[in-house]
Amino acid sequence: MTSLFGHSVRSDLLLLYVADALICFLAVSALLAWQGGVPVEQGGALAVGTAGAAGLIGGATGLYRPEAFGRLRQLLAGLAVGCLLLLVLLPVFALLGPGEALRGHLSAVPVAFVGALVTTRLGFTAARRRGMLRRRLAVLRMPEGTAPDFVRLNAAIARQGSFVVALKLDADARLEGALDPARLRAERIWGVILPDGAALPAALRQPCTEAGIRLLEETTFIEHQLARVDVERLREGWLARSNALREGRPEAAARRGLDILLGATLVLATLPLLLLTALAIKLDSPGPVFYRQERVGRGGRVFMLFKFRSMVADAEKAGAPVWASKRDTRVTRVGRFIRLTRIDEIPQVLNVLRGDMAFVGPRPERPAFVEKLAGLIPHYGDRAVVKPGITGWAQVNFPYGASVEDARMKLAYDLYYVRRRSLFLDLLILVATVRVVLFQEGSR
Repeated sequence: MTSLFGHSVRSDLLLLYVADALICFLAVSALLAWQGGVPVEQGGALAVGTAGAAGLIGGATGLYRPEAFGRLRQLLAGLAVGCLLLLVLLPVFALLGPGEALRGHLSAVPVAFVGALVTTRLGFTAARRRGMLRRRLAVLRMPEGTAPDFVRLNAAIARQGSFVVALKLDADARLEGALDPARLRAERIWGVILPDGAALPAALRQPCTEAGIRLLEETTFIEHQLARVDVERLREGWLARSNALREGRPEAAARRGLDILLGATLVLATLPLLLLTALAIKLDSPGPVFYRQERVGRGGRVFMLFKFRSMVADAEKAGAPVWASKRDTRVTRVGRFIRLTRIDEIPQVLNVLRGDMAFVGPRPERPAFVEKLAGLIPHYGDRAVVKPGITGWAQVNFPYGASVEDARMKLAYDLYYVRRRSLFLDLLILVATVRVVLFQEGSR
């Protein structure tokens, strides 16, 4: 794993991202040079723009998710949608160089894009099959008999596919022998997984560190692998050390400025769509266009959330809050469409502009649900240290939740975000949100 601004990124996928950008740049440059007639500075700008777009489009269509490898249908869908997004960006590329010579060669962009992404993924798949991108781990059982939970470790490793447990170390006899750097290097061990709370003396840690062998506690390793925390094993005082509570004024100002800029841009860009949606809702079923509902925000403060109404006007006539379910009979015909396409969420931009919410953060829950879940799930109230968001780490990694266990799993992702919050992670979430909307993931 590679840490970027506090967020764990798989090293092999980061390498793939760099390879995509580099090959896209070289492919566009080669095609333009072969066709001729394009000034060097304009061709260079187009090549750089294509390389940057390749990474963003790949992330927005799910091409950097581990699930995309080995599934031809998902890969083809990502490439197809990526080409459509690229066609939308072609006018932007044309503006990079207003010359007629460049505009006549824009066909090189989609050709280079598809060629580069197919080439890198074929190479990546071949390398994975040969085991070239896998790292070997050792798992240590301490003298007192404690050992990492192999079921949890195997689940984490199987989901990512970038690690393999190659050695199980038994330290009952001599801990020094189990952690001998020469032995571990001979076995090509990348890292050693320790039981949580394992107390290793510096005399044992230092030789391993100097030899480039990583010593990771079980919970830390799984958090890096799965990008979520273990809610049940969070230590006391963890929140005080989280990035969310250490946010400086410059970062807070940048995040607020980005929220306002994105909010204003989204409202202006979708204004015709918003008007058509309001008209369709009004014609489809009786009741108001907008739906207002109390939600819990930062610090437990209750605010009024705005959404397009997607259910019948008396959806909760019994008075008790109810989670939405699959094929919910309360959802109207127009409501079903705007839920699938996430159009019903757009009015929440008003909450962002008012400061009740941010674009990125844990989803705001209703007061009744918060009270119930806080009594059932440890650390549930910790998610309220940041503003709730329209989208978030839980939303792009876990489908819609309609049970206590779903809420527990989403909290694991939300608290990972709280712990590792950064503008970089916000950007990753925004890019991933495009994938969620395009492929209608988790809609109800």
